Formats: sequence, C-alpha cells, structure tokens
Amino acid sequence: MGKGQDLYKKAKQLIPGGTMLLSKRPEMFLPDQWPSYFSKAKGCEIWDLDGQKFIDMSIMGIGTNTLGYGHPEVDEAVQKTIVSGNMSTLNCPEEVYLAQKLIEINPWADMVRFARSGGEANAIAIRIARAASGRDGVAICGYHGWHDWYLSTNLNDGDGLAGHLIPGLDPAGVPKNLKNTVFPFRYNHFEELLEIVEKQDIGVIKMEVMRNFGPEDDFLQKVRDLANQKNIVLVFDECTSGFRETYGGIFKKYGVNPDVVMFGKTIGNGYALTAVVGKREIMEAAQKTFISSTFWTERIGPTAALATLKVMEREKSWEQITEIGNKVREVWSNLANLHGINISLYGIPSLSTYSFNYEEGLKYKTLLTQEMLTKGFLASTNFYASLAHEDHFIIQYSEALDNVYSVIKDCIDQKSNIDDLLKGPVCHSGFKRLN
Repeated sequence: MGKGQDLYKKAKQLIPGGTMLLSKRPEMFLPDQWPSYFSKAKGCEIWDLDGQKFIDMSIMGIGTNTLGYGHPEVDEAVQKTIVSGNMSTLNCPEEVYLAQKLIEINPWADMVRFARSGGEANAIAIRIARAASGRDGVAICGYHGWHDWYLSTNLNDGDGLAGHLIPGLDPAGVPKNLKNTVFPFRYNHFEELLEIVEKQDIGVIKMEVMRNFGPEDDFLQKVRDLANQKNIVLVFDECTSGFRETYGGIFKKYGVNPDVVMFGKTIGNGYALTAVVGKREIMEAAQKTFISSTFWTERIGPTAALATLKVMEREKSWEQITEIGNKVREVWSNLANLHGINISLYGIPSLSTYSFNYEEGLKYKTLLTQEMLTKGFLASTNFYASLAHEDHFIIQYSEALDNVYSVIKDCIDQKSNIDDLLKGPVCHSGFKRLN
C-alpha cells in the first residue's frame, strides 16, 4: 500500500466521505489502489506522495486547469499578491477590475458578484433571481451544486436529480417544507418545461446551456422566449462549460443571452474564484436580501482570474482545448473500432467522456484505470483537456490505451475473466455512502 492509500484510510476516519469533493474520491476511480493525494502538479503531470509521476489524462482538477497545472504567468501574479498581502480591512481593487473585464466579455450584462465555489455561485444566483422575480418556484435542468435549494428537488416524487448528473442523492438534512419548490426538466424537452411553468408559480429557470449534447429545434431560444413571456428570470449555469468553446459562455455559440450567468472552474486556472454576472435590473435585487461572506473578499482569486483571462484571450485557449479534446476522442473511437469494442461518447470536446456499452461496463472501466495506472497514467473514461496536453502526451496515452483495450476485448470475448484481472473492488458510478 502506497502512502496515498494509507493516508486515505486515515482520512475516512477523520473526514465524513473521505474527501471534500465526491468526484475526487478514490472509489470513483480505483478503490484501494488510486494514489489519492499529490505532492506536486505541473503542466499535465502529477507526483504522488511516493514520488511517482503520472500523466493526467483524466479530470485535470475537475476541469479547473485548462491552462495546465501551475501556469507560470498565473502563479507569478498570485505570488506577487501573496507578497503584497491577501487580506485586509480594505477591499482589493482586483475585484473591480475583474468585474469590468467580465462585463466587457458579456456586454449584455451590467453587474457582477463574486464567490469562491460553484455551489456558492449557484446559491447566490438563485437568491438574487428569486428576489428579483418575487416568486419561489424554480425550474432546473442540469447539475447546480449541493445547497438546500437544489437538493430539495429530491423531496418531490422520486430521484428527480438522477437525470442531472448524480443519481442516488438523499436529501437528508434538507427542510421538508422546501418540497415542490424546485422542478426538474430534461434538456431539449421543451414541453416538460412548458408544463412546469403552466402548473407551478415559476420565477426562475436555471439550466446548463449544454453538457452532453447541444440544443435541438431552437430549444434555447424557446426557453428564452418563454422566460420573456412569463416574466421569469433565466439563469445559465456555465460553471463547467464557460471558457471552453468561446471566450466566455458557451451560450455565445447559440446567440441566446440569459439574464444571469455563472462562471467557475476554468476562470482562475485552479485558484478559487466564481462569478455571477447579470443584468442590472436583476442583480440589484441582491440589495433586497443578504448575500455576504468574509473570504469572498480575499485577493488571490480575482488576481488569478485576471491573469487567467489574459492568457486565455492571448492564446485563444478555448480553440486549443477543443482541438486537443477532439484528438483524444479520435483516439478512443479509433481504438474502439480497431478492437471491436462498443463505446458511446458524450460531452463537449474539451470535457469528453465515454462508456462501455456492456453489462460489465463498470468493471471494464475499473480495469482500464488499474492498467493505465501501472503504465504511468491517471486515466478513466473521461478526459478534460488543457493546453499542457501536447501531442507527445496524447501519443503515449494512445499507445498505452491500445494495449489495455486489447485486454478488455479479451474479457468481452470471454477469453479472459474480468474478475480474475481486477486487483480490487469495482469503481463507484454515483453517490454511495462510505463505510
């Protein structure tokens, strides 16, 4: 057992759930064998606690580091801030400069509020939108964090969030009187949204612009028109998708503007910063209610975001990571065709994932992670692209994956027994309580 696995055993006794983020639980990748912790990260390479180096062909900090780990320009700006001081009784000027930049990127908007996590940004946006509309009802499509307002969806009938990224979420601890305040609808199913709006007192529509596939039959424009007709605040959650296909929100591709948009993950290249950007008449509602937090005023987040946006704009990073993502998707497709393995691809190019279309698909996913780890890769069935993923890394990855696919094909053809090849438990597919 490596130092990382040993430390994770201790962590599960000290930290409920083992980690702060569900998506970083070792059980989501390779239970009992995943390195779990890092000592250093640079570019697209990670060193574990035993000093072993891995190429990260996986989730790149859950999609935060599109410029690569430890980008020198961003880190230099942050280091200068640390020397000058991160917190004081006075406010940091960078928050004003960053607000100006985000409004420049989003000329339809007028005002900005900042936070440090996606869940916070979503909660802020919902509070503001409800205050502006004067109505409690929210229609949602997609994943929007962990706060009470969102998990209350599962107080309704059934596992309402199962189709919104994470199945099996128990709304334990969420007040029961929030039942029937949030209503889910499926992407591209406009009639479901229309029915919700007609039957419920909806003041807010909150949705991801896209995740696994794009809009069909003018879906986004229909949502925008409905919001206009019913005086509903339209909120786009771009915490995940922002700055991946455009310099800003992915909604720019479709010519449909929201009333409010949230950005996160990519905007600080690994440093904590999220933004809620919106129209003045909506955002001013923040002054009717109370939205405030001490560490939203620290200086590192906005400093990192300003530097990150500068690099993104200069390098046109969204174009590069889209191209890199497509190269990796091509690797997956070509190798699957070569070995006769049935897979399905999902997501936008820079946030790509795939599944093995077999009853034992989760076991094949676990075996892939296990075998790629021995070859020096952090890899699963998803890939979040960064500028650091240069061609030579993709070539090495392809060669290693070719060998692993051959082993998986033997299991599919029953030439080998998958259970004999796995060295530990099968990875988790959604939320599960840890023992």
